[in-house]
Amino acid sequence: MATVRTLFDEELRELQQQLLLMGTLVDSAIEKAVDCLKRLDETGAREVMANDVVINQKRLEIEDRVVQIMATQQPMASDLRLLIAVLRIVVDLERMGDHAEGIGKIVLLHGQQPLVKPLIDIPRMSIKAREMLHGALEAFSRRDVDASLRIAMDDDEVDALHDQIFHELLVYMLRDPSTIERASYLMWASHNLERIADRATNICEQTIYLVTGKMEEINISKY
Repeated sequence: MATVRTLFDEELRELQQQLLLMGTLVDSAIEKAVDCLKRLDETGAREVMANDVVINQKRLEIEDRVVQIMATQQPMASDLRLLIAVLRIVVDLERMGDHAEGIGKIVLLHGQQPLVKPLIDIPRMSIKAREMLHGALEAFSRRDVDASLRIAMDDDEVDALHDQIFHELLVYMLRDPSTIERASYLMWASHNLERIADRATNICEQTIYLVTGKMEEINISKY
């Protein structure tokens, strides 16, 4: 017969599986949103926006489960840290979904006007931000502090790409004022990806909190 602790551990494992599932939903949303921007796919962009409801619902389900566990179990200190970390992470994941939805909205605002320039650095930002998301969630699953620290440092690369995109688009605006609206849309898309990377860094911070019990920022260049 399974002990109370064994059943509790199983509940915690299931909770973490649901967290990883939410991460997969968010990752897919980011990938699709940027692909829609590259192709100016308005139909796909609407799908990204509609699917954000699924991500929001998953957050609520996980939060409800955490509250239920806290109310019905007697979690030890390490268990409480896990539950608190999960509550914080689902907020960041839900916000990442919002950023992906934001890129979908940008596609609709942009419409079928030609892109100001071929999208090269924005897809690169997307790839790096998604790599950070994958790595952050894996490090959380493995309680890997060293990996979390390494992944958080990758945020500097995303910030650098964002700065590069901003300055390049600013040049386009100055040279040809007719590009201002379209260039602004791409700036906002880049900003959304930069924020996604910041939130992946937040997940890394939660892993460190879970393992050490200390909450601190691990990439002071983040803004």
